Amino acid sequence: MDAIYRLGIDIGGTFTDAIVTNGEGQVVAALKTPSVADAPEQAIFHALEQLQARGIDTGKIDLFVHGTTLGVNTLIERNGAVTGLLVTKGFRDVLEIRRLRLENTTNLYGDKTLPLVPRHLVKEVDERLLADGNVLRPLVPEQLLKAVDELVQEGVTALAISFLHAYANAEHERQAEQLIRERYPQLFICTSSAIWPQQREFERTLATVMNAYVGERMGSYFNRLQAGIGQYGVEATLLSTMSNGGIMTAARAAAEPVRTLLSGPASGVIGATYIAEQAGIFQVVTFDMGGTSVDVALIDKEPAYSTENQVGDFPVIIPAVDVTAIGAGGGSIAWVDSVGVLKVGPRSAGAKPGPACYNRGGDQATTTDAYLHLGILQADRFLGGQMQLFPDLAEQALRRLGDQLGLNATETAQAILDVATANMYAQFSPLMARKGVDPRDFTLLAYGGAGPMHAFLMAREVGIRRVLIPPSPGTLCAMGCTVANLRNDFVFTYHKNSSHLNEAELAGRFSGLEQQGRRWIEEEIRGGVKPERIYVIYSADMRYEGQAFDMEVTLTAEEIDLPVQAVAKFHALYETVFGISQPEAEVMFVNLRATIVGVLPNKSVAASQPLAFSDKPIEVRRITFDGRQYEASVLGREQLPFEERKSGPAIIEEYDTTVFIPPGFSIYRDANGNMIGEAE
Repeated sequence: MDAIYRLGIDIGGTFTDAIVTNGEGQVVAALKTPSVADAPEQAIFHALEQLQARGIDTGKIDLFVHGTTLGVNTLIERNGAVTGLLVTKGFRDVLEIRRLRLENTTNLYGDKTLPLVPRHLVKEVDERLLADGNVLRPLVPEQLLKAVDELVQEGVTALAISFLHAYANAEHERQAEQLIRERYPQLFICTSSAIWPQQREFERTLATVMNAYVGERMGSYFNRLQAGIGQYGVEATLLSTMSNGGIMTAARAAAEPVRTLLSGPASGVIGATYIAEQAGIFQVVTFDMGGTSVDVALIDKEPAYSTENQVGDFPVIIPAVDVTAIGAGGGSIAWVDSVGVLKVGPRSAGAKPGPACYNRGGDQATTTDAYLHLGILQADRFLGGQMQLFPDLAEQALRRLGDQLGLNATETAQAILDVATANMYAQFSPLMARKGVDPRDFTLLAYGGAGPMHAFLMAREVGIRRVLIPPSPGTLCAMGCTVANLRNDFVFTYHKNSSHLNEAELAGRFSGLEQQGRRWIEEEIRGGVKPERIYVIYSADMRYEGQAFDMEVTLTAEEIDLPVQAVAKFHALYETVFGISQPEAEVMFVNLRATIVGVLPNKSVAASQPLAFSDKPIEVRRITFDGRQYEASVLGREQLPFEERKSGPAIIEEYDTTVFIPPGFSIYRDANGNMIGEAE
């Protein structure tokens, strides 16, 4: 029987990763190719060419899932569409006022974030809904279209519509959208009631504006990609990963790109969850270090999710895997500030010009240059020998930087690693404290191109005693694409006191959310995706009456039918988190939520055989670390014995990454092909 493949692709800021699994779920190919910032699809086409060169019949790909940073980069770089915004009369400054919170509470002179839509492109419409959804003032079509005419004359090509209380009644927004589409079919239009119908006017409006701002560019990208993959015989439905760790059709992603903004990091966490589960490890801190940043997430059997995420300068209310950026990446540039202190990041050399050792025009020292100079990276075996590094260029960059610090090149390289690790620790420790966990109870699961190289240094600093390196760690985000399920979130703002609940009404609201989810699944199935089973997760945002912040409580069908049980569950959760509860107090049901999940069949499994260096003999390399010289064993993953520990210092070289095990740790390989490092 002919092999049927799954292709997962993750487009990062520096590299685009691709991984292919066969019908038995085994990894048959993994590769990395430089990303193309101006045309991300070109890197995918290059990856398909390389896969064909390796003997992969791309015409037999039956599932093609990919994640891209195009949306988030568009927001950060502010190069999206000229976007207009329609709001209810009297609320023109919703994006200007924001939440009136200081971005940095220690800086009273911080600059205000500039909105994506300037004030002159925000138009008021004289319509009004009450908080219960009843109409106070109807929509006047002539006035609406006059406002849109003015925006089009200003050059607007994308339009966001966010009327007051549209979460309670979407009729005015639907009327407006229909009228505008009839007159201006070329406009990219989206409404807040379709994007995320939740109370919280600023966040709802902002999510809609972000969707409009990046939508035109994302739609064009998906069209170019869909047209281009046909040249390589790929007929599979093009799918995109989502911020919540799920997947959806690219056509849907083009209409709702705001749901994909954090898809890259989310894919990595989904892949890490799968790997950890296979290894029988259920408490994990992920450590994803790429060329630009380090992202961490907590997994306690399941990934943590959040509705308080941040993309660049903007909060995002739509649920996403809870991932936090804590530091610099392998391409982060080292520099000296005005008072002579060494800094690393946040600016990155990216793929072009890249670190100095890439010989692509970059002349500033980076973390990668430091690793190369210390002997931890090998110049002629980077990316499996496909990319040559230049140690002399790295040394020159380090020496120039060291002259400002009074250090030689080797001392400067070590200082860069120390500062990068200290930066991560300074952000990692308070993050774990806020989440109420002791990281020493968790395993550090490292991936990304640079993650395995730096993970043990981070573990040593934090006090984590076990590190897990999965097979093909440099492409784990791409692998996460192949094991993700259809998943989408739906919300309804309820805002009812527990003493005034109508049990039938509550159950009916949840049933309505479930029906929305099942309709969404049906549409995705018509798009070519076929789940083997479907289930729904229910939850409610709850709080004590008079409080300002909610807690999300997962609910069973029985607890929905008997709200008194749901209230008791809230009291118990509140006491677990805060050490106190108020059983006599009234509880508010603020938002009702339903998450629909369509489980795809035949998930991938970890590769049982190494992807590269299977014939490379063991060698010994002289390295410098912590100011001392060592003889470090260099070997491939397959040369690690099962369950038999090898002490550091050691270097494991693979196609997509290099693993550095410093003194004080030992490492072995488990039955799934994972490398497990433990403190001695």
